[in-house]
Amino acid sequence: MRVLVVDDEPALRRSVRAYLEDLDHQVLEAEHGQIGLDILAETTVDVAVVDLNMPVLDGYAFIEVACRHYPDLPTVVISGVGVVEDALRAVRLGAWDYLTKPIRNFDVLMHTLDKVVERAALRRENRRYQEHLEVLVRQRTEELERTRRQIMQRLSRAAEYKDNETGNHVMRVGEISAVLGQAMGMSPERCQMLRECAPLHDIGKIGIPDAVLLKPGKLTPEEWAIMQQHCLYGCEILSSLTSRDQARYHCLHFDETDPDDNELLHLARILALLHHERWDGTGYPLGIMGEQIPVEARIVALVDVYDALCSERPYKPAFPEDRCLAIIAEGRGTHFDPAVVDAFFASLDEIRAIRHRWGD
Repeated sequence: MRVLVVDDEPALRRSVRAYLEDLDHQVLEAEHGQIGLDILAETTVDVAVVDLNMPVLDGYAFIEVACRHYPDLPTVVISGVGVVEDALRAVRLGAWDYLTKPIRNFDVLMHTLDKVVERAALRRENRRYQEHLEVLVRQRTEELERTRRQIMQRLSRAAEYKDNETGNHVMRVGEISAVLGQAMGMSPERCQMLRECAPLHDIGKIGIPDAVLLKPGKLTPEEWAIMQQHCLYGCEILSSLTSRDQARYHCLHFDETDPDDNELLHLARILALLHHERWDGTGYPLGIMGEQIPVEARIVALVDVYDALCSERPYKPAFPEDRCLAIIAEGRGTHFDPAVVDAFFASLDEIRAIRHRWGD
């Protein structure tokens, strides 16, 4: 054990040194607090024995500084002051124990030193254990996060494969939506959530019969009514597991919190439900308008239309880019939120790069 004795009485320092060295412990001496702090800065110490009343820097100041810079260093106050208030003040500053002068039984000192050093060792061991647990928890959380993201990506592709062999439409919608979110001032965390959730916007297509979903020609009014149901189906798939009625309730009251939701699922079901709503209120399934539509859904509404226009579908060929851009511009203030349209045209270079990277 390496013991630092900080006391302005040479006789006490000598007697403590003699006793401890006889027990094969190493002793360092300081005649006031500043010298003690200098020693701590240069040498590893297991425990400090500190007087309270000293010149230059007293024991109180030493304890305060030592506890701030060396929180695992146990300090034992040894003073002839003999006043309870002084002991309490030292303990409040961070002292671990308190002995009074004169020391008539050095075995008591040794017992106190052993006790605080053991306590310090347990404290360090407990911290290492906690740090190890935190590492394990962080690793497990990261693993679960990777798994969750992979499940979301695969789920988002499930419906898209029915009418788009590569499934790259949903990836483009996610990436472009994140770009527009950033252009509109969303936080990086929210943009990442949008990137992950936007690909699920068409998950409800799983519930649409192939005869309607893959029909090469124009849909009849009855078929169009069936196609529109994919928004509600998608929201129900991502909503409460309690019952379908409960899931339907949370879709029709999308601004309420579903007890089964986490933040990602909440955003994903809103996008699935509302990505065909229009700025002027003529969209479906709810017919809401303007800022009643969450901004993320307004973004996905534009991105979904743009990418569909630029892509080949069973019912149409891919349109040239200039025609796609003209249709988006024409929809400003009617189909689309004007602010989203402005962000779209300001981000065209990034959007083109995404379409090239995730091309079909």
